[in-house]
Amino acid sequence: MTSIPFALNHMSAPALKIGEFFALAKQLGIDAVEIRNDLSGNAILDGTKPEEIKQAAANHGLSIISINALQRFNEWNETRAHEAAELIGYAAACGAEALVLVPKNDGTGREDGARQANLRQALQALKPMLEAAGIIGLVEPLGFEICSLRSKTEAADAIEALSAQSTFKLVHDTFHHHLAGEEPIFPHLTGLVHISGVSDPDVSVSDMRDLHRVLVDACDRLDNAGQMRTLLKAGYKGRFSFEPFADEVHGLTDPAAALKASMTYLSAAL
Repeated sequence: MTSIPFALNHMSAPALKIGEFFALAKQLGIDAVEIRNDLSGNAILDGTKPEEIKQAAANHGLSIISINALQRFNEWNETRAHEAAELIGYAAACGAEALVLVPKNDGTGREDGARQANLRQALQALKPMLEAAGIIGLVEPLGFEICSLRSKTEAADAIEALSAQSTFKLVHDTFHHHLAGEEPIFPHLTGLVHISGVSDPDVSVSDMRDLHRVLVDACDRLDNAGQMRTLLKAGYKGRFSFEPFADEVHGLTDPAAALKASMTYLSAAL
């Protein structure tokens, strides 16, 4: 059985308050977490000060690997610049190592040429902001057909064109990697891996959505174990962070038991 460096995204148990979420991670023997800025009634949206988050994480012996996320990052404008500054400041103050960057996912900005130009413009603007704060930008392509950044290859090309490999890394999301149908992986440019499974036997790949994303088990159709094995063999040394979105996971009365079962399954599969 392989020892896998797991992490826990707050989307694994979004009903838990931040302190309870941190306690869950510790209970599972996980020492790294991702916090989110899209959970209403919870930190960060409830106004919890970053210093409180930092202290709570320290009390549980946890490192905060990211804030998830700056949305529509590749639609750079004054609004986005303001949002980025706020989130980067919060990340620095709470001790987070990185900020996840999520592209537009509404069918716009997909045209060849414009798509790549928009990406580079955003990365160029974010680079000095992130560097000044000592925060990594984690670029997360989404596999949905309507997304303005589906390809990790395009993201890697843009990062390398800006010589910004020390500022930006990729998120390899096992769900989105499967949906995008893109073979290349970039282990040495990957800063984080998000893991979730799809067990529904009836949904087609093109119809898979966040609501289908459950904890990885033996019925997984995305080959999480295979993707993880490939990344590890290629030299990836980072975290594998649970990020399920399905209501059935969010409604669990005992998320610890379900997460533990998934951890055990993946450790044995690898």
